[in-house]
Amino acid sequence: MKFGKEFEAQIVPEWKETYMDYNYLKTLLKDVQRHKQRNKPPATPGGLKRKLTLYRAFSGLIQRHPPQSISPSEQDVESQPIMVNSVLSDGSEGYQTTFLKAAEEGGEYELVFFRRLDDEFNKVDKFYRSKVEEVMKEAAMLNKQMEALIAFRIKVEKPSQWFNSSVEMTHLASDVASSAAALSSSTPRGAKLHTSSTGRVSLGMEAINEDSIRHGQSDDSNEDKDDEIQVSDKKFQTDKEKDNRRTRPAPLEVLNHVRFNNSLETPRSTIKGFLNYSAQKELQFNRKNLKKIEEQLTKAFIEFYQKLRLLRNYSFLNTLAFSKIMKKYDKITSRSAAKAYVSMVDNSFLGSSDEVTRLMEKVEKTFIKHFSNSNRDNGLNLLRPKPTRAKHRITFSTGFMAGCTAALVLSLILIIRARKIMNHKGSTQYMETMFPLYSLFGFVVLHILMYAADIYFWRRYKVNRSFIFGFKRGSELSCLDVLLLAFVLATVALASVLANLDMEMDPMSKDYKAFTELIPLILVLIVIAILSCPFNIMYRSSRLFFLTCLFHCICAPLYKVTLPDFFLADQFTSQVQALRSLEFYICYYGWGDFKHRQNTCSSSSIFKTFSFIVAVIPYWCRLLQCLRRLFEEKDAMQGYNGVKYFLTIVAVCLRTAYNLDKRITWKVLAWVFSISAAIVSTYWDLVIDWGLLQKKSKNRWLRDKLAIPHKSVYFTAMVLNILLRFAWLQTVLDFKVNFLHRQAMISIIASLEIIRRGLWNFFRVENEHLNNVGKFRAFKSVPLPFNYNEAEDKDE
Repeated sequence: MKFGKEFEAQIVPEWKETYMDYNYLKTLLKDVQRHKQRNKPPATPGGLKRKLTLYRAFSGLIQRHPPQSISPSEQDVESQPIMVNSVLSDGSEGYQTTFLKAAEEGGEYELVFFRRLDDEFNKVDKFYRSKVEEVMKEAAMLNKQMEALIAFRIKVEKPSQWFNSSVEMTHLASDVASSAAALSSSTPRGAKLHTSSTGRVSLGMEAINEDSIRHGQSDDSNEDKDDEIQVSDKKFQTDKEKDNRRTRPAPLEVLNHVRFNNSLETPRSTIKGFLNYSAQKELQFNRKNLKKIEEQLTKAFIEFYQKLRLLRNYSFLNTLAFSKIMKKYDKITSRSAAKAYVSMVDNSFLGSSDEVTRLMEKVEKTFIKHFSNSNRDNGLNLLRPKPTRAKHRITFSTGFMAGCTAALVLSLILIIRARKIMNHKGSTQYMETMFPLYSLFGFVVLHILMYAADIYFWRRYKVNRSFIFGFKRGSELSCLDVLLLAFVLATVALASVLANLDMEMDPMSKDYKAFTELIPLILVLIVIAILSCPFNIMYRSSRLFFLTCLFHCICAPLYKVTLPDFFLADQFTSQVQALRSLEFYICYYGWGDFKHRQNTCSSSSIFKTFSFIVAVIPYWCRLLQCLRRLFEEKDAMQGYNGVKYFLTIVAVCLRTAYNLDKRITWKVLAWVFSISAAIVSTYWDLVIDWGLLQKKSKNRWLRDKLAIPHKSVYFTAMVLNILLRFAWLQTVLDFKVNFLHRQAMISIIASLEIIRRGLWNFFRVENEHLNNVGKFRAFKSVPLPFNYNEAEDKDE
């Protein structure tokens, strides 16, 4: 694989604009190469011919006195085509290259190349500096959290030794060395090390060596427990100096300045927050709270370590890219500029700073000691999760179940055609009773297939869906996993349809077979049981994530609204007909005579009332979520979004009323509100959710940043969205097709809405990804267990 493709494959999507633009620099080098080829003198025909002379001096085979030559250093300076200098620009350090051969023919092309090269390097170096500063601040914060954790452990595990400072010093000496100082010994360049009177870090942090603690543990009783802490900013020390160093444990007084952060939101905590109750809790020293603290800090350390890994990879990739591009320059121009420029890169902050590497080592030691019970393998497996690979059995099973689905669909069509089932007397009754039951599985399978297609294209166009949805690292489902679920459900549903394809009663018993009539209900119960199963079978992490988001949607607005929550609620707005099918299940099997395929659902006033409620529930959840976000974020756009869902609720209710009562009044009101809701929703889809239809964009009527290079895809998607958005017109205009039953037409319209939602999903997440790229956010914000009272720290 060429380096350019490998470079593109390994970049962090959210940081793409901050990487060196390798492809553009290659185009500049191609311009230099083309100019040199145009002005290259023609080759001498017949090869090189040199006229021999009889008067050329013979230097001899052994030269005793070689002629005086220029020293290599002087020769390098004279032959170097560039000089790289450090300059100050806008208060920050940068680098500027002076091209010494600009007067030569074609030098202006090389001059443009070096100017752009400097811009790219200064951009990369500046971004890397800013990110290193961020992680150092985060390290200081984690350092404080670890101090509080160690003190909390002492309070829980050794309450009798709370006031025994000597025992406290002995017991915690090694713990604090690998925790509080594990993060603190790595400081940015130029940072001074000093501590406050309480031993906490104020600006710099203490450099504490873990090896000295481990060596001193065996004879700890013979040593002086009150040795002073030796703080040093030297990078290298002898083993003797390390053995003589001592450390100070985390002071237990730190617990007087911290409170619990209420990171786990519940309906109760939401109500308390609305009533202005403090979100911070008093410390309660028990093992339950200790376990929660350790779990939160474990997640924080894992996320912090991933950030360090990406930063180290960022530095390595860009350094290598500058080396590669300079080698190409030397090859094209036959100059020797790569050595000087690469030397500058190696000596810059990007190439020479080791803060990230040293911090990674300290984080590994801290995590292994305090969060994996000193088991190095387990600790590193948590910190460095291996990428999930598609298993052969998943690939085989997906293909096998897809073949079964296709075979069952074909056999179903052939049986219906061969037996002329639709011409039987019981076909109408079958369509009114059994078809709505089985159509539920069709809606679900179609939605899963659309989601699988979204996953495929998100991955193809490098949309970071795992970060956007907040999936647990390594637990997200792949495209094959989702397809396998869809085809398994489709196979089982189609098999049950074939088993229950009777159109007429048994002439002997005058009813249908009870077991086959119960197959749809049994299948629904099995799916619900598997979905809610607490055991680790069939993608437990993904099922738990789905159920959590579903519960948040139902309990809106009592939970803080996150992207997965409102994204899932939007999915249910396109599954109104599926929810009505579930309602029909309850009515049919609860109060109907399923043995004779008879029910009174269509004439029941309770069923009609719940038809309104069921259709409104998804939109109502979204309305409450918008109101919650409006209250928290003070964003007027959330209010407008709530108005959109309110209009949709009114339109759905009026269309349902018109389907139940064909009065002209309901029809006119359904027309007015449905058209209004459809226009507002379409505008919101294209402009707000997709970020398209921007007049001043460099991509006319699109947006500045596009994940798909083909612009026609966006215009096609906009047209399809508009057409599918107005598919509800059939419910008002009552289009009738002779060869289709009313239930079949309803299912087709519902399927078109599911397809529209699948298209919406891709561009909605793509737009979220591109907005996130603009803010360079590539990591989840993990809540920390403790909240420090900074005012008290300053007073001390």
